[in-house]
Amino acid sequence: MSTHNVRLEVMQLLEKDINTFVDEYLIPVEKIWQPSDLLPDPQSESFHEDLKELQEIAKDLPYDFWVVMVGDTITEEALPTYESWLMTVEGINQVDEGGNGWSKWVRSWTGEENRHGDVLNKYLYLSGRVNMREVEMTTQHLINDGFDIGTDRDPYKNFVYTSFQELATYISHNRVSQLAKKYGDNKLSKTCRLIAGDEMRHHMAYSEFINRIFQVDPSEMMLAFQYMMKQKIVMPAHFLRESGQKIGEAFEQFSDSAQRIGVYTAMDYVDILRKLIEKWQIDKIDGLTAEAEKARDFLMKLPDRMARISERLVIPEESHIFKWVTPALVK
Repeated sequence: MSTHNVRLEVMQLLEKDINTFVDEYLIPVEKIWQPSDLLPDPQSESFHEDLKELQEIAKDLPYDFWVVMVGDTITEEALPTYESWLMTVEGINQVDEGGNGWSKWVRSWTGEENRHGDVLNKYLYLSGRVNMREVEMTTQHLINDGFDIGTDRDPYKNFVYTSFQELATYISHNRVSQLAKKYGDNKLSKTCRLIAGDEMRHHMAYSEFINRIFQVDPSEMMLAFQYMMKQKIVMPAHFLRESGQKIGEAFEQFSDSAQRIGVYTAMDYVDILRKLIEKWQIDKIDGLTAEAEKARDFLMKLPDRMARISERLVIPEESHIFKWVTPALVK
């Protein structure tokens, strides 16, 4: 049987438990938090006072913090790109008989993720600290430009990517939550902490999919893991650009801001790789082909190699001035 057909067979095997995955890793709409739970209520008599308080606290947040907030928001709001990509993965069918179980998973995952960009966008708008039109143009550019995460339609590679990326977004949002609390914005801190909680649940789901695949197709899963780490995991917003820029031009500058304030660093990338290797017990997997054994050896040595490279990285001390954030409005 071809590797393509084996992958489809494995996806069908996992699909039998899709309702269990939805129940375990996602939260029903009626029970999960919504953006309106976390923002000033325009129907409330205290709306103007609550808005004033939000804007006063926002004045104390530094420039790089706002850059990261904008970048995180835009990344979350490019969700249409991510959903459309996942719907094309082999084994996921949204057409025949109303769609299979995997399409149900993708739609339900998308529904949870959609709230993140929604609440962050509203916060930015209410804060009065950023140029919303520039933010909105960047978001539209990012959706228009799409992305190529190097997975093709291969479910194994896509699940490696989502396992890694969901953990990365957990780290990023959790660190922003900690910084917001440090600067006295407890409500924003709570918001980002809740978003981080969603990302962790999603990470646990996708990493469990990989764990199940290792049990039935270990060699091909090992090769897919190696492939993704050889080419490196690109961030969802790696095509980020401001108005008038070329594709991807703003991403490195945004990443510098994130590293400068410790929200997401090169060492975090290495730590995530270590966690995945440990979670999937890569050193203990049996029954590998000779090629897959070489892939395992590569993966086991990779974190230390990448850590040495990360230690030599130099991050610019000065912030790039973005069109999104006007320095005169921010400390």
